[in-house]
Amino acid sequence: MIPEIRRALLAGVRIVAIALSLILLVGTLGRVAASDKTEAQGIVDKSKATFSDVMSDSNFYWLQKYIKDAKAILIFPQVLKAGFFLGGSGGTGVLLVRIADTNKWSNPAFYTVGSVTFGLQIGAEAAEVVMLAMNDKAINTLLSSTAKLGGDASIAIGPIGGGAKGSVAVPAVTADFLSFARSKGLYAGLNLEGSVLAVRDSLNAVYYGKGVGPEDIIVKRAVKNSDANALRAVVEKAAAR
Repeated sequence: MIPEIRRALLAGVRIVAIALSLILLVGTLGRVAASDKTEAQGIVDKSKATFSDVMSDSNFYWLQKYIKDAKAILIFPQVLKAGFFLGGSGGTGVLLVRIADTNKWSNPAFYTVGSVTFGLQIGAEAAEVVMLAMNDKAINTLLSSTAKLGGDASIAIGPIGGGAKGSVAVPAVTADFLSFARSKGLYAGLNLEGSVLAVRDSLNAVYYGKGVGPEDIIVKRAVKNSDANALRAVVEKAAAR
């Protein structure tokens, strides 16, 4: 075979191989992006269901009262905690912030909560967690990429029960965050002291179609997704002053 023809054929083969590789890569990335977007919307939908269920539970009377003064809310549909000597907890959820001038609520930003604890722990627990950010310090803490509860901001476990009959006054909250959890499993409860809140950049990016951080979503309100309107509506209704 003439050397020039052979070189041309080899070059053509390389071009075809590169093109096929790019096609496969784009296809794979497309499937990953679609999967991430499905996960993100699933978290939003589950957050709505969790919030609705907890708000209709008479044991969370005080959550229903305190949310009217909350500046933001974090909803984690499922926080898993399991361990054998080494225990840990973690879950993904959303943050919505009250828009002061309209009393509406922002689009959701995605966060994870996680911790590792040592000790004699045998069992597993799944919990639905709703956290209220009660002041500006709590919100400013959430604008960082990570925040430690009990370190960067204080957290208290919200009271459970039906509340005092005929009581109008709601006791003042001194903690930055107030946490309510509905647990299942072998653990008696879920203490989030020492847990770390971290931004889920990948889910924020895929949900809004571009790389955005919490400040873009909840402060600048530079992006929105109408698929979150149902979640925002139930929070707005429950938090109406």
